[in-house]
Amino acid sequence: MPLISLDNAQLAYGHVPLLDHAEFKLDKGERVGLLGRNGAGKTSLLKVIVGSVVLDDGIVWRAPGLRLGYVPQEPPLDDSATVFETVASGLGGLQATLIEYHDVLHQLADPNHTSTVQDKFDELSHELEANDGWRMQSRIESTLQQLELDADAKIGSLSGGWRKRVALARALVSEPDLLVLDEPTNHLDIAAIDWLEKFLRDANLNLLFVTHDRRFLDRVATRIVELDRGILRDFPGNYTAYRKRKEDMLAIEAVRQEKFDKVLAEEEVWIRRGIEARRTRNEGRVRRLERLRVERAARRDRLGQVNFSLATGERSGELVAELKKVGKSYGDRVVISDFSTRILRGDRIGLIGPNGIGKTTLLKLLTGEIQPEQGTVRLGTKLNIAYFDQLRDQLNDEATLLETISPGTDFIEIGGQRKHVMSYLEDFLFPPQRARAKVKSLSGGERNRLLLARLFTQPANALILDEPTNDLDLDTLELLESLLQDYGGTVFLVSHDREFLNNVVTQVYAFEGEGRVVEYAGDYDDWERVQKARAAAALTERVTAHAAPGAAPSKARSRVKLSFKETQELNALPEKISALEKEQEEINRRLVDPALYRSQSEQVKPLQARIELIDAELLTLLARWEELEAKRGAANA
Repeated sequence: MPLISLDNAQLAYGHVPLLDHAEFKLDKGERVGLLGRNGAGKTSLLKVIVGSVVLDDGIVWRAPGLRLGYVPQEPPLDDSATVFETVASGLGGLQATLIEYHDVLHQLADPNHTSTVQDKFDELSHELEANDGWRMQSRIESTLQQLELDADAKIGSLSGGWRKRVALARALVSEPDLLVLDEPTNHLDIAAIDWLEKFLRDANLNLLFVTHDRRFLDRVATRIVELDRGILRDFPGNYTAYRKRKEDMLAIEAVRQEKFDKVLAEEEVWIRRGIEARRTRNEGRVRRLERLRVERAARRDRLGQVNFSLATGERSGELVAELKKVGKSYGDRVVISDFSTRILRGDRIGLIGPNGIGKTTLLKLLTGEIQPEQGTVRLGTKLNIAYFDQLRDQLNDEATLLETISPGTDFIEIGGQRKHVMSYLEDFLFPPQRARAKVKSLSGGERNRLLLARLFTQPANALILDEPTNDLDLDTLELLESLLQDYGGTVFLVSHDREFLNNVVTQVYAFEGEGRVVEYAGDYDDWERVQKARAAAALTERVTAHAAPGAAPSKARSRVKLSFKETQELNALPEKISALEKEQEEINRRLVDPALYRSQSEQVKPLQARIELIDAELLTLLARWEELEAKRGAANA
């Protein structure tokens, strides 16, 4: 039996239906990725499924007792609340008691707490006992631990990525049968996206999600559903399998429509012969033509492709920028330290690092918007820089689309050709009837398209793109990729879309913390390989140092048999590892036991700390075991 299904679903805003007699079903064990163009109705479909939007017609069926968890694109969170308070709000009725109990626990930790605090603790404990609250308290604590969230942090102090984790935790504590995510990777850095991928695969959740991150789709989705012209189409498998089947379908559709249009054109020619048509009195043929006309009128052509180009204008000098020992800080936080580089015309540089680490700061140094505190930034000659701002601050919400693209004139000049602004907007899929709409009426993807349209009105021989891929649909994303690949100027790109980075950049600036910025040749995958090799080498070095400080090189050591002491150590390791794993299992069992929070709440933090220590000890012992086994195998070879 499915968890949820749509039957003959119809939904429209205006004259274009978002759902046109659509059918959908999601079964247990599925992770479904929902795709579609910007404005196709993906978010509306998610809202229909969670119940916040009602269909114009058709049926939404949900399994009896189905629990839904929903994380929208921009989760509404109270900046003044703590993480614990926000997550607890996902439990509904008991949230006030759980929040108050959490606060009282902090007060009890003070050795000088009053008897009033103890009385309040007893009162709350009794209320939780009577309402199955201990299980809910345990669920919150385990979810916070799983998502690595600080229960007492204020929401207002969190970055966009951590706010997304809080919203996810709030949805998870309700133990949903189906988790619905709208653009879960937006605002997440690469490390957080990697974490989320692994979490969603390992958590055994039923999942419906919208994303334009192709690698995320490949790694998480078990089925792709595409919303295209109001119809939902199924594609078993991940994104790669979908692309292949979609290409085949579009080719077949194009041939079929070409044949249909040819037949219709022939019949239109026949009916316009007038006398001959009336003389033959072929009423069946006339009725057939009428049916063809109705069918053609009802057919919704595939949405057009964004059609944009970028003129580089005058070539810049060979040297685009030179940075010498550049440093920049904000208060006590060092963002960039002692960074030197030379950027040449035609370089395509990707900036990689966690949110807030300083990528945008480096871009602003390159544009001259801010100045370094140490070192120098020298820009090359004949530079025309176009800057795409991730916050879209360049857009005035109260301006119309026409005013945004071409204030005060009806024509713009692109690549030496004069073009009407209406036609130019249509190239970016903004129909004439929307040209006088205000910017604030646009969706996130449409705002990105408008900003790209404005960006490309002026020739530029250097592009600075700060998160250009957020909210773009896949077709527009791939077209932008193609444009950048053919672009003759210099590109600086900040993006957390790993596939986009791979397809555009030829070198990487990696922000590695404490102000360190390191250059790497190649794309994102090349950088990732270097990081993995470096981590493996560091692990080998630690194992070697732990096993035999000052020992001889490995080639000589491989000929030495295990000593008596090492043999005893190797024989004892399985028992030690087993004991630690049993202790770990016992602590986890205690941490999910409501009684711990009721009568021994002061032990929660120490137990959580012990879990982390056991993890570290197990890694060390497993590495040592592997080393000794390798040494014994080499000696016996």
